[in-house]
Amino acid sequence: MAGPNGHIVNLGLWQENSMHLLVGLLTGSDATCRLQAVRCLHELSHSPHTSVASACLPASPYLLTYLSGQSTKFTELCLYTLGNLCPDSVVKEKLLAQGIVPALASCLENQRHNLAVVEAVGFTLSQLLQANNAAEKIIPMVLASSLPSHLLSVLTPDPKFGLGPAIECAWCIHYLTCSMKDHRVLLAQGALLQCSSLLVSLGGAVAEGNKEEGMELLICPLLRCVGNLLSSCPLTDLSAQMGDVRIVVALCALLQAFLHTQPALARESAWVLNNLTAHSRALCSALLTLNLVPGLIQLLPFSQGINTMILRVLANIAHNKKDFCVQLAHRGLLSALCATLKMADQEMVTLSMDVLFMLVVSSPQVAEEFVKQGGLSLLEATQYNSEGEIRQRATHLLEHHLLS
Repeated sequence: MAGPNGHIVNLGLWQENSMHLLVGLLTGSDATCRLQAVRCLHELSHSPHTSVASACLPASPYLLTYLSGQSTKFTELCLYTLGNLCPDSVVKEKLLAQGIVPALASCLENQRHNLAVVEAVGFTLSQLLQANNAAEKIIPMVLASSLPSHLLSVLTPDPKFGLGPAIECAWCIHYLTCSMKDHRVLLAQGALLQCSSLLVSLGGAVAEGNKEEGMELLICPLLRCVGNLLSSCPLTDLSAQMGDVRIVVALCALLQAFLHTQPALARESAWVLNNLTAHSRALCSALLTLNLVPGLIQLLPFSQGINTMILRVLANIAHNKKDFCVQLAHRGLLSALCATLKMADQEMVTLSMDVLFMLVVSSPQVAEEFVKQGGLSLLEATQYNSEGEIRQRATHLLEHHLLS
């Protein structure tokens, strides 16, 4: 994403002392000349030529200085210019040394009600966080600053904020979470609760048929943030960090809404649902209590990694409690497993066998129902048509839990 288009730069700019002249205009007392100079720099920052970023280095300290207290348009152009220059490794190191992280933190704090500037700060920071050495050098600086708390404050369901700033800030949080394993700083600042709360709001809007343009660009980083943050969240803190059970309702709504139009986003939703149910019996119970399981079972025929993730979610539910297994059987999972056991996808067959085992051993009534649905002949066919572990599991089920 680039900033707003600037003016076309004259080739004469590359004559001797041209950058010196441009910096002179940028630092002069004439406001109109300063604005034209930063527009020229912004246009230059779009250049595909690798030498251009380094050529703009003399202007970088002034671009950083001007982040504190200029007009909105001027500040925006400075930010987008810096963001476009950030990917160059030489420029990035120079900007870090010149204090770009505290400059962005100060700018975001002072301009937090100016949405255009907030969005531009998010863009510039996201470019910085995608550097190869971000985890070692940049992220510790960002976490030690006020940036995370201000970024999270933009993730609000309040429609007055608009999607643009929230999208940029959500991607920044995503780059922070995916580049490190220890998320305690972000968890302490309420990142998991903030991201999941916004997902609940967006899931509710999607369920009502409101798909605002660009909404998926916000949903995607939020899903990844929640999925990654869960790995560091202590189980004892999960309920406080996640809010209430509405998160599973939202995830199921997103799954259904994007299944055909954005299957990758549906898969991300299923991934987060898997992570949640692996950690929380209460959320597994909520899927049953709120009657969301039949909708999940209907997704088992879908490919693109969605069905395997859904089957893992159902396995998480079954693993928690024998009574949950009985409820899953009553909601139609046995007949669905009869279909998935015939699939060519070996991962699906293996997962199906795992879930079937938990259901069959949970209750004699479930085992009896499976037999009524033709389970014996299905497992016998699996014995003959499969190899290795799948064959052994089919044999074990037959000999120890069904035929006996």
